[in-house]
Order: sequence, then C-alpha cells, then structure tokens
Amino acid sequence: MNADSLLILIYILVLASYLGFELITKVPPTLHTPLMSGSNAISGITIVGALIACNEMGYSTLSKWLGMLALILATINVVGGYMVTDRMLKMFKKK
Repeated sequence: MNADSLLILIYILVLASYLGFELITKVPPTLHTPLMSGSNAISGITIVGALIACNEMGYSTLSKWLGMLALILATINVVGGYMVTDRMLKMFKKK
C-alpha cells in the first residue's frame, strides 16, 4: 500500500468518525432502542468482514491480528447491544 492510499483511508476514517459522532449526538433518547437494533446488524456485518480478514487466504499477519481484534470488539458490541435492548424492552412489559 502506498502513501496516497493510506492517506485516503485515514481521511475516510476521520470523516466517518466525525459524521458518526454528529449523528449519534442528535438522536433523541426515545429512538435509542430501535437504533441499537440497527447497530447490531451493522456489527454483524463487521463480524463477517473480520472473519474474512482472519482466514488463511494470503493476508499479512497484521491484517489477521486486526481482523481478530475487530471480531472480538464487534462480538462484544453485538452481545452488549442485545442485552441493553432486552433490558429496555423488559421495562415496557406489564408485571
């Protein structure tokens, strides 16, 4: 990978981080549960990409380790998201 493509990838990362932060801060609290379900779906896609990066198809050792880290973090995000969503939905059930 040359310096130009690395610079473009860093630019995309910074832009996506800024855009994500701005979008999340503008969400009202009543929409957090539906959005949590959407973020779980996105993390599921991240898990699939991380599994592909971890396989033995000629990728470098660094990409395999980064894929494993992404797999672990995305799995934690999915499990935590479902736990939070389940807890919030239990608050609306009659006892």
